[in-house]
Amino acid sequence: MGLFERSWAALRSAVDGLAPEDFPAPSGCAGWLVRDLVCHLVIDAQDVLITLVTPAEAEPTRDAASYWDVSSEPPDGQDPLDALTVRLAAAYGDPALLRFHLDDVGSAAGRAARLADPRLRVATQGQVLTVGHFLDAYVLEWTLHHLDLVTHLPQVPGPPAEGLAASRRLLERIAGEDFPADLGDTETLLIGTGRRPATPAETTALGPLGERLPLFLS
Repeated sequence: MGLFERSWAALRSAVDGLAPEDFPAPSGCAGWLVRDLVCHLVIDAQDVLITLVTPAEAEPTRDAASYWDVSSEPPDGQDPLDALTVRLAAAYGDPALLRFHLDDVGSAAGRAARLADPRLRVATQGQVLTVGHFLDAYVLEWTLHHLDLVTHLPQVPGPPAEGLAASRRLLERIAGEDFPADLGDTETLLIGTGRRPATPAETTALGPLGERLPLFLS
């Protein structure tokens, strides 16, 4: 629960510190500008709020690792929600309005997570999982998108080390295999999720695992 809050607070703080000229810059999400990514974070925050107030009585069907759908193929850009995100981001016009909306909804999502019982079962996307596992899954979401945010903005602070380490461990659970110990957490996340290709040396270090990468998460 605490790691969710700290990862989310760090990401929102990074967005809050963006200059107006940073919003039209490219992000680490292929085809998305920084403003599109920030708009996506608003939608993510809404998802957290909705899920935390959608209790379920059924037994959990997913945990933090199986929450993610994994594909070997990258997104094709045809998802209607992705297209809506880009149009909605452009409609904000003034980046200050987008920043304000994220702070408003994002703060509420953080408070809701703090107040939630981690043992409570909740429903989302037709699945059931505990609040604790749902928030653990979102630590990976926040961390990956924090890396996306700073890809072309090196002056913006990156995600906290503890969030990177926890996200790496979760990605290893998703992959069903540990990444090489000498591959850093950031590099593991970027290569493992297809955000950058592995270098020849990294490919050698990854061995057979590298043949199954990248893992595209949705």
